[in-house]
Amino acid sequence: MSTGSQAGYGAAVVPLLVLAAAVLHAVWNALAHRIEDKLVGFVLIDLGYLCCAAVLVCFTPLPDAAAWPFIGTSCLLQIVYQVLLLQSYRLGDFGQMYPIARGTSPLLVALASTTVLGQSLPLGGALGLIAVCSGLAGLAFADGLPGRAQLPALAAAVGTGVMIASYTVVDGTGVRRSGTVLGYIAWSFLCQGPALPLAAWRLRGGRALLGALRPAYRTGLAGGALSMLAYGLVVWAQDRGNLAAIAALRETSIVFAALIGALVFRERLGYRRMAASAAVLLGIGVLELAHL
Repeated sequence: MSTGSQAGYGAAVVPLLVLAAAVLHAVWNALAHRIEDKLVGFVLIDLGYLCCAAVLVCFTPLPDAAAWPFIGTSCLLQIVYQVLLLQSYRLGDFGQMYPIARGTSPLLVALASTTVLGQSLPLGGALGLIAVCSGLAGLAFADGLPGRAQLPALAAAVGTGVMIASYTVVDGTGVRRSGTVLGYIAWSFLCQGPALPLAAWRLRGGRALLGALRPAYRTGLAGGALSMLAYGLVVWAQDRGNLAAIAALRETSIVFAALIGALVFRERLGYRRMAASAAVLLGIGVLELAHL
């Protein structure tokens, strides 16, 4: 296969894998939400991808030295992200908190990738990004603006979005300096995985935590494996594509989450959510045409 053909093949594969990651991300978040004890759910998810990462590091090379500061920074950001996401799910509804958390990041990533990293965003890409973010906002606020009682949940969800944008930019830069995409993914998950389980062990006590983990361990561990696979696909794409476009594509998980909410959790979809989903899909098409 010629170099040009390989480049064209890679350009076609990247959006498909990011969309697959979006589906997987919506599914693992739904699994986490389904576990009544949210701390237990997130501990199991961390243990799931910690086990996967421990196996993967045995078969992948170490990342280059230049990548380790990015891995360390990403781990800290991911830990804060998990705490904020856990809190937003405790305080708010899945159908509202998930889109707010995910929808905050594309604009922030686009701003950072153009102003800090110097990546170009053509006019068509900017219009597509606006359409995607408008659709995400429509999904988030389809049932009206949140009241005062919902402000703590909203703050946690917005903070989650800021963390998503932050670690997206960090990983998008770090993976390009690592020399090994799989090694970067494996060591990132291995380093961040123990933090929440250890904190929960100290908070709940070992025996009580183990007792709480047992009823939901299959769901939680499956969610962890899906979480690692979903973000692994995104990091692989970041090594090959435009950060702003990938961030926007990735947030289509909100559309899939809305469908899961309607079909599994019996949440109302309605015409407003359907129109917002259409805006997201239109924005994706514009973004992809702009980066061909």
